[in-house]
Amino acid sequence: MGADERRFGAGRGTRPQRYEGTQKVASRLLLLLAAEGRVVRGRPRGSWTSHQYRWAPLTDWSPGGLAEPDTHEAGEELARRRLRAYGPATADDLRWWAGWTKTQVKRVLTALKPVEVDLGGGTTGLLLPDDLEETEPPEPWAALLPALDSTPMGRHERDWFFGDHGPRLFDRAGNIGPSLWWDGRIVGGWAQDSGGEIVCRFLEDVRADAEAVVRAEAERLAAPLGDVRLSARTRGRTWLEGELAG
Repeated sequence: MGADERRFGAGRGTRPQRYEGTQKVASRLLLLLAAEGRVVRGRPRGSWTSHQYRWAPLTDWSPGGLAEPDTHEAGEELARRRLRAYGPATADDLRWWAGWTKTQVKRVLTALKPVEVDLGGGTTGLLLPDDLEETEPPEPWAALLPALDSTPMGRHERDWFFGDHGPRLFDRAGNIGPSLWWDGRIVGGWAQDSGGEIVCRFLEDVRADAEAVVRAEAERLAAPLGDVRLSARTRGRTWLEGELAG
């Protein structure tokens, strides 16, 4: 057995666990080297659906290496970018996403001095001081987002765009499957059937114009997919995926 094929047991305890299994030593070593800033992951080997990647020394990409910012400065920049992309967000949402303690969140927010805004229902959101301009409401739009997309996965409080559809769109481990969006909220999901055709399922009533836009978006997505068949990897199939694929 080659060095890159050696495996070790992972997730094992005193009792059998449903998530235990074996992993390649090389895969874990590469992740460790990447976390230490020694290597970077490049493009997939083969097609874009491949889970095998090219790896290269970090110095090939950044000859001078990576700067090591102050821990506090790094935390402030991380929170700033988070609020820029996902604001208005709550302090609890930031704590959940970053894995920080309440004390760490308080220190970062004291430095950033965000502006409090009312999100309704007695909930207070936070915005960066330079991100207060009003935005023009966009035209109604549809999107077929892939599984594990950062939009639904990146928030702790999601009821305002999920409604009651969460149980049908998440697997048992809390991973989102393919979701169907209309005008800024989730209204259903989608999957490929056994023949590879994209099938959409609305979980609530929508207008006829919404259905037409969704059909057009599904046709647009089908073109680049071609003969590719999507399957659940690193996650389980959701209830809705199982129903549509069958």
